[in-house]
Amino acid sequence: MFVGSYTPKLDEKNRLFLPAKFREQLAEGLVVTKGQDFCLNVFPLADFAAMTNRIQEAPLTVRQAREYGRFLAMRATEDKPDKQGRITIPPLLKEYAGLDREVVVIGALNRVEIWDPVRIAAWEDEHSQTFADMSEDILPA
Repeated sequence: MFVGSYTPKLDEKNRLFLPAKFREQLAEGLVVTKGQDFCLNVFPLADFAAMTNRIQEAPLTVRQAREYGRFLAMRATEDKPDKQGRITIPPLLKEYAGLDREVVVIGALNRVEIWDPVRIAAWEDEHSQTFADMSEDILPA
C-alpha cells in the first residue's frame, strides 16, 4: 500500500528519486503511465500486468475497454529503480503531466501518482468539499 505525500525534484536528466518508503514495493520493476487526472501513475510491474490482463479479458467490441487499454499502454514505460532509487520520466509523460523540476509524489493506495504541484493543489482545493460530503454509500458493506 502506498500512502503519504513527498516533494522530490526532477533532475536535468528527468530522473526522480522515489520516496524511500516506496522503493521496496517498486524494486522489482514498475510501469509509469498516464493517469486520468493529468498526473502520472506508477504501478508495481506485477500489479500493472494484472490490471492489463483484466482489460484484455473484455471483448474487442467493447469500445471503452479497448480505448482505456490503448490509452493506458500507448505511452507507458517499464522501468526499474536504479541503486539510488531513481526512475526516469520520459519526455512525453513529463509533458502530459505538466511536470517541471518541482513535483509532488503521492501514495494512492495501490499506485503512486506524480503531480505538478500547482495541479495537485488545485485538484485538492476543488475536491475537498466533495470528500467531506461523501457518505457511507461509497464503500461496499
